Amino acid sequence: MADPDSISNIFDFKSKEDTNNWYVINDGVMGGLSSNSLEIMADGKALFKGSVTTENNGGFASVRYAFSKKEVSKFTHIVLRIKGDGKDYQFRIKEEQQQRHSYITPFSTLGKWEIIKISFSKFYPSFRGNTLDIPNFSGKYIEEIAFLIANKTKESFQLEIESILLE
Repeated sequence: MADPDSISNIFDFKSKEDTNNWYVINDGVMGGLSSNSLEIMADGKALFKGSVTTENNGGFASVRYAFSKKEVSKFTHIVLRIKGDGKDYQFRIKEEQQQRHSYITPFSTLGKWEIIKISFSKFYPSFRGNTLDIPNFSGKYIEEIAFLIANKTKESFQLEIESILLE
């Protein structure tokens, strides 16, 4: 990792006591039946878990964190400290919370604690599963982040999250 002066927290579950600005959005907004939750565990990590089903036009579960606009131009990467379940996920960024599209990057998990470092240049614009014909993430501001699972299959999932950093 870089020196501590070049790192900034977006969210570190060990130092937070609540998930007030985190919220769940599932495919229920489109009639789907998937479900999930985010809870802080006794060891200070968050657990994003649930089940995804493709019934009733379903197929995704997400958890989002909204915060005051953060200027991020002096950083180049998002760094996730997570423990997945071997499944594929997406990490998503919004420059402004009210914008309809997100900038997304898929990532795979290995079933053990790992650090996933994602370059801002890898975040491409997407809306409802479709890549948009607009520029990739500018790397200037962030106002919302999200984890999403949408593997086009019926499955249970579990993703532990310790921290989300800018580097």
